Amino acid sequence: MDFLGAWFDNILAIIKTFQIKDFIDILCITFVIFGIFKLVRETRAEQLLKGIVVLVIVYYLSYILRLTMFTALLGNFFEFGVIILFIIFQPEIRKALEQIGRSNITGKFKFGAQSNRDNELMAAQRKAIDAVASASMVFHSSKTGALIVFECSTKLGDIIETGTVVDAEPSVSILGNIFFNKAPLHDGAVIMRGGKIYAAGCILPLTKSENIDPSLGTRHRAAIGMSEESDAAIVVVSEETGSISFVYKGKIARDLTREALVDRLNRCVLPVEKTDLVELIPIFSAKRKEKKHEKK
Repeated sequence: MDFLGAWFDNILAIIKTFQIKDFIDILCITFVIFGIFKLVRETRAEQLLKGIVVLVIVYYLSYILRLTMFTALLGNFFEFGVIILFIIFQPEIRKALEQIGRSNITGKFKFGAQSNRDNELMAAQRKAIDAVASASMVFHSSKTGALIVFECSTKLGDIIETGTVVDAEPSVSILGNIFFNKAPLHDGAVIMRGGKIYAAGCILPLTKSENIDPSLGTRHRAAIGMSEESDAAIVVVSEETGSISFVYKGKIARDLTREALVDRLNRCVLPVEKTDLVELIPIFSAKRKEKKHEKK
């Protein structure tokens, strides 16, 4: 009972000295921890994080049991822990910093000339979206493979350097010429920037995810890889089936109609209407449904 009384007195003492700044401090730490778990969830880093937690527990137990050499060995390991963490979690840290950089803090404070530029950009983007949607339907009918990337907040200069700068007004005919199966640039991706066909024949990074439907080809894997490293909105037309897919933030929606494609592009690409597409189906959800159907 004396132990409980002392513990209760300590709790009361802490409450009495508790201030608003302490609440803000705890709230910030909570958001950081939540952000870390959200960042590594369903990635290979999640398993690495679990391994680190196990090592910390083992180190604590070895310290209690006074395993001198083993404790010293783990202690030396943890001395370089920060550097090791930066090396191990480099992709996740880069992703987090990119997300912070993409956050539009000043987006709600636009006046005058900036607002006019946004209106002009929106008009150009609407024209580009309409041209891409129309071209996608043509490619769907002719089973012409296509890969079209709309640059958003994340600049794709390094990707553009792998292709050829076109800087042309978007139209069905130009896109058709680029993706014609005997054209020199048809194998790469088209980068749309500022409502224009800015570059063609660009090489995209392939996804490293292991949870990809095996039926997806190289174009789809490149689109998913690009969406994992940026906030680009990507349109893919399958050369085998002619189906139209939309990829955004690592997720893919397949077999879209023209209206569905335009809706998704409007919501991701237009400056004012850009938002997360929470209704996009997961990359491998179709595969899971097939397995459930087979079990039934």
